[in-house]
Amino acid sequence: MIFETIQTEGIAQLSYLVGDDSTGIAAVIDPQPNVESYIRLSRQHGVAITHIYETHIHADFMSGSRELQSRLGNAKIFASGEGDASYEFDVQKVHDGDSFGFESTTLTARHTPGHTPEHLSYELADSDSPSDPWGVLSGDSLFVGSAGRPDLLGSEETDKLTQQLFSTLRDYYLSLADHVIVYPCHGAGSACGANIGERPMTTIGQERKHNAFLQHQDFDEFAEFVSEGAPPVPHHYPILKKINAKGPQLIGSAPVVPGLPPKQFQQAIQSGEAQLVDTRQMLAFGGGHIDGAMNLGDRPELSVWAGDMLDYDRPILLVVEDDTRLDWVSWHFAIVGLRRFAGYLVGGMKAWDNAGLPLSMTPQLTVHDLKKRPSEFQILDVRSPSEFQSNRIPGAKHHYVAEMRDGVNGELDLNRDDPVAVYCGSGYRASIAASVLERNGFQRVHNVPGSMSAWKNAGYSIEN
Repeated sequence: MIFETIQTEGIAQLSYLVGDDSTGIAAVIDPQPNVESYIRLSRQHGVAITHIYETHIHADFMSGSRELQSRLGNAKIFASGEGDASYEFDVQKVHDGDSFGFESTTLTARHTPGHTPEHLSYELADSDSPSDPWGVLSGDSLFVGSAGRPDLLGSEETDKLTQQLFSTLRDYYLSLADHVIVYPCHGAGSACGANIGERPMTTIGQERKHNAFLQHQDFDEFAEFVSEGAPPVPHHYPILKKINAKGPQLIGSAPVVPGLPPKQFQQAIQSGEAQLVDTRQMLAFGGGHIDGAMNLGDRPELSVWAGDMLDYDRPILLVVEDDTRLDWVSWHFAIVGLRRFAGYLVGGMKAWDNAGLPLSMTPQLTVHDLKKRPSEFQILDVRSPSEFQSNRIPGAKHHYVAEMRDGVNGELDLNRDDPVAVYCGSGYRASIAASVLERNGFQRVHNVPGSMSAWKNAGYSIEN
């Protein structure tokens, strides 16, 4: 048997390669669009990927099923036929109880709605005992210490999906033996569930004891627990849901990003047709950047924040730290369906500086200086609501950074002409928010590197 886990950082996504080297065939479950890792693993193991499975219509990343199929030539896509699911591309419909044999291993589909109406999980069992699973590919229905959220299809569907999720967890997952290994589609950091655990896998026994979603006997109690713990719905989830149901366009390779010398890049900015994104780290961005740029730092979580903060209808102009990082950066946009690029700044900010073009700066304010002079600043916490409610720097106001995507108005209750100190957990989200504030007319914005982590490690007091 062949079993490989493929982790996509940033979106905290887990996909799987399952196969058998005696027959030379394999399946991939829930692929993301950069499909080279699946092809490479299949060749290392000497197997052909003949089956591609989707546990459900994903909302948090662009499905790679069509992309992978286009690279293979003879693979079929298998997607749920439950819950009235419809697709605008060719799939083989799968229903509850359908089984697929891979010599030593059998995959059996189980309808596990709640996160979505069509959601399927796939039991893994030895072929000589298919009714006695040793593992389950749980998709977005059950996570380590959490469960799939039922509120992503809109308020009109939430009550029904919450009821389905309650039944799925109690009637299906709690009926499995304690030794069954759970392989979820997401790990810690994904917004598809609340407070997902750090481990990439778990067991039914572990979750039976410790997963709060499995402890509720009463539905009303469960529904209240689920609604209170859900993080804000990311902006790009409804968009990607539609893209994945329709069938994502094929990419083929890293997205094309035209190179533009400084003067041409400046002209492209001035045309007003594109959105400007600077992917350098916060300290480099703070030291000097192009006016109007949004800072989405070159880290794995770039995918999540690009999807949450950017306009899918406008092309993107990119500033990168190093031209050799361009493919890596553009793929992280493509993973969440952002593929329209107007160009990138050839030679980066060094070329911009040498061309004598104007710079803006974002001062960096250490936690020590903020502690010494708190009355000089309007302190803004841009973490999620639950983080802010848990603890905060004394005197801080709150506005979640993801809610700034369309600009900021009077709801911030801040004076645009007075100094603002912006913080988050580590400084990454704070730099995003600071860049948004600057392009919305705030004159004296300061980013706090290290943010709450640095504040706590410095031993400074917090409000609860």
